[in-house]
Amino acid sequence: MKKTKHPSPHKTLRKSPTGIRGLDEITGGGLPSGRPTLVCGGAGCGKTLLAMEFLVRGATEYGEPGVFVAFEETGEELTENVASLGFDLKALIASKKLLLDYVYVDRSEFEETGEYDLEGLFIRLGHAIDSIKARRVVLDTIEGLFAGLPNQTIVRAELRRLFRWLKEKGVTVIMTGERGEGTLTRYGLEEYVSDCVISLDHRVVDQVTTRRIRIVKYRGTTHGTNEYPFLIEKDGVSIWPITSVQLEHTASHERIPTGIERLDTMLGGKGFYRGSSILLSGTAGTGKTSVAATFAEAACRRGERCLYVSFEESPSQIIRNMRTIGLDFNHWVTKGTLGLHSVRPFSHGLETHLARKIQAVTEFAPQVVIIDPISGLDTTGTALEIKAALMRLLEWLKLKGITTMFTETMSGSALDRTDAALSSLVDTWVVLRDLETNGERNRGLHVLKSRGMAHSNQVREFMVTDTGIRLADVYIGPSGMLTGSARVQQEGRERAERVTLTEEAERQQLALECKRAALEAQVAALRAEFSGEEAIITRTASKDKQRGAVLALDEAAMGRSRKGDVLKTGGSRARLNLAGGNQS
Repeated sequence: MKKTKHPSPHKTLRKSPTGIRGLDEITGGGLPSGRPTLVCGGAGCGKTLLAMEFLVRGATEYGEPGVFVAFEETGEELTENVASLGFDLKALIASKKLLLDYVYVDRSEFEETGEYDLEGLFIRLGHAIDSIKARRVVLDTIEGLFAGLPNQTIVRAELRRLFRWLKEKGVTVIMTGERGEGTLTRYGLEEYVSDCVISLDHRVVDQVTTRRIRIVKYRGTTHGTNEYPFLIEKDGVSIWPITSVQLEHTASHERIPTGIERLDTMLGGKGFYRGSSILLSGTAGTGKTSVAATFAEAACRRGERCLYVSFEESPSQIIRNMRTIGLDFNHWVTKGTLGLHSVRPFSHGLETHLARKIQAVTEFAPQVVIIDPISGLDTTGTALEIKAALMRLLEWLKLKGITTMFTETMSGSALDRTDAALSSLVDTWVVLRDLETNGERNRGLHVLKSRGMAHSNQVREFMVTDTGIRLADVYIGPSGMLTGSARVQQEGRERAERVTLTEEAERQQLALECKRAALEAQVAALRAEFSGEEAIITRTASKDKQRGAVLALDEAAMGRSRKGDVLKTGGSRARLNLAGGNQS
């Protein structure tokens, strides 16, 4: 019998890790090994920097030397340009881990001859690869290689030949390309013959720029398909793939205090759940920042790290203002447990803000994050875009187990919705409101919702004092809740009433003591009278007994004198007459 042949298992596509933060995550492990990848986009989107970091990370972290072939910038220019990212190309070149080659293509040469092919490039590139045993190659940019060539047929033929030659060399290649009119690249062919295509975008919306990256295609493997914000910072390119975050976080049962004891009582006596999200909403001046700062200070006192992000106040201003309510933020900043990060909302686009917040959290590693206020982001996008961005940020923070508090300035009188439509996303929603009565403006606080715990339904007046935040008891008068001077007057009346009741109780107690003393005196007199009568009766009874005893002796003596016997009958004495035999 013939043995049945089973098909061989599917081979996993080999990938070369890039070492670029976030890129390996959205590509599922890196770029296709031994195959070309096209990185395309408009001017200033970061193509050259991303490609250079791919080579530098490969040489320094994965032991794969690389060749960078530039058609627009010289080696000296490239070295200076990437030095701001912390890349020392001269040291890598000296150690034969990197080779820079500038190829100048003179259009006049092939205009005169009418011939153009890449044979010279193949020889030059092949020698560079062999000289340092390169495993990675970058061609920047592909348009520079065919600049000014009018014959599109030749361009397509040479491009196919170049891609085939690179695959035969077995090197992992990045080619950069300029965006064309209606196409990803100027010639519109590279995107089809490349195994992986990455599109970079430097978008300007309302005078605010944001960089985004998207994996257009990746043959033979799954990959992230969304647009992801990325940053070009002092340490290179950072991609934050937060658009792919799903509802996969684990809910904690641990509770952490709010820093306001009576607010903890309103939240079941234990405070917020760790890793949950909290929204403080209210109109301007209701004390949102003070409540958030108190929560931050409580986290620092527990020895936890807290990152406080402000869109309205500088760190110095926050430290000064919080000192007026008894919070010493400067101490915690110096100690390193409190990080203050201030930025204007309109300084970046929404996605860039999102990426920078993720980066700040990653670097500071806090247990608590406070963003004050999120309403400042309304200048960076529409309400739907802001909600989507905050949803991704919330879920990412929950995955990290970070407790997050947002503040939001509400407009209008509606208390059951927020401008950013964030109320449905958060776990706990605390509303701060103005209470205007008797010509006064006071503050009120109530817990509108808190998932997974019992909470108070009362509206509590709270005061911001020089020693912190204090919640007052609920006072209800004929016209409703009493606050401010009305509450103070009610407290005074209650204190007076308590004093009156205390005095009345003391008076009644005194009267009772007097009655008790009088009664005890009467009882003492009766006892004395009883004791006197008892003594008299006792003496009388004693004398009667003595008289009875004397009588008995007398009778006995008389009996003896009469020569008679004395008999005891029933306890009485009888005398027997010896002569007649009768009782006498």
